[in-house]
Amino acid sequence: MDHAAVQMALAAAIFLAAYVLIILDKIDRTVVALAGASLMVLLRILSQEDAFMEIDYNTLGLLISMMLMVMISKRSGMFEYLAVKTVKAARGEPVRLMLLLSLITGILSAFLDNVTTILLILPVTLSIARDLHINPIPFIISEVFASNVGGTATLIGDPPNIMIGSSVGLSFTDFLRNDAVIAFPLLFLSTYVLTLLYRKKLVASQEAKEKIMAMDENQCIKDRKLLVKSLIALGLTIAGFLLHGVLHYESATVAMGGAVLLLLISGIKPEKIFHEVEWKTIFFFAGLFILVGGLKGTGVIELLARGVLDLTQGDLVLTVMAILWVSAVASAFIDNIPFVATMIPMIKDMGALSGMNLDPLWWALSLGACLGGNGTIIGASANVIAVGLAEEHGQKITFSRYFKVAFPLMLLTVAICALYLYMAFLR
Repeated sequence: MDHAAVQMALAAAIFLAAYVLIILDKIDRTVVALAGASLMVLLRILSQEDAFMEIDYNTLGLLISMMLMVMISKRSGMFEYLAVKTVKAARGEPVRLMLLLSLITGILSAFLDNVTTILLILPVTLSIARDLHINPIPFIISEVFASNVGGTATLIGDPPNIMIGSSVGLSFTDFLRNDAVIAFPLLFLSTYVLTLLYRKKLVASQEAKEKIMAMDENQCIKDRKLLVKSLIALGLTIAGFLLHGVLHYESATVAMGGAVLLLLISGIKPEKIFHEVEWKTIFFFAGLFILVGGLKGTGVIELLARGVLDLTQGDLVLTVMAILWVSAVASAFIDNIPFVATMIPMIKDMGALSGMNLDPLWWALSLGACLGGNGTIIGASANVIAVGLAEEHGQKITFSRYFKVAFPLMLLTVAICALYLYMAFLR
């Protein structure tokens, strides 16, 4: 074996070993990810400089900034207020609550990014579950799924869409016309399926319902001045996300601006807020980016992409279906950002060689990569954040517990997308 082949085999072996350990859940996943990343550097698969270059600082900057904003905002009592209002809207019924919270999560994720939505919705969910004395895990799984499905709908909802849109010149309205028309029906379908699946566990005592219905949500607000300041900073940040195409700022830049503004006007000591950031999750992401970077740098991901394109021999229907399904399955097990980054130039090259219409291929890549992230707890950024926050509140969601519910439902959503793509573009 030549040196390149040895490096490729080593990178694949380290990634697979790390993945197995994450699945087995015997060692903390952050330790596993960092150990795997360290091996990539120690075995010279990546240089230290290249390893750090593989980390997506835009994602980490966005996560840290939104965590800071959420941690400051929650001191105002905002999330307790929203929790009581939501429970009252659902009349205290857990099944209605799960439907309502999941649909709100999905719709918000189309216009914010899905990570921000999870950071905003999860504290509300945990507060509701505590007040109703019910298990929050069904709610969290449903919200994670909804965030990824909703994020599929628009240019700014999920990082793969931003990458595809900027590389190919697709606009916000292009995504609405082609992705949103299937993403929103899938949001309603997946939420309904998960509600049916968990309905027997979604039971609250009459006493708990009456107690929370009797609560005055206005009493939940602890600091009205901080509430106003938080809403201003969050409003400006959301406006920045929506104006992404006009301002030409990365999402992390917008989020950091909002976080710094809120730190300035809140008057809260920064060290108190920094102490509450989910650093364990941040370091898990850093390790995961380096692990996937090893696969990318040695050509493993490119080999997979080329294999798909070679197998289809230029047949449009086969190529669209292959890209959809491989993107979905790969994105469940590998971070979808480097996979999409590799697929974009491959699809462009194939178009130049074969002259085929590439439009359906971009939508196949978008739908597959975004929806595939629902397959496992590490398939998308929103999943990892949700699992980390749940663990901080004593609710452990294991790899297998999530996988058993989410992976089959993810396959169902992708199968429906395959039918949609065929009917819309390939007949």
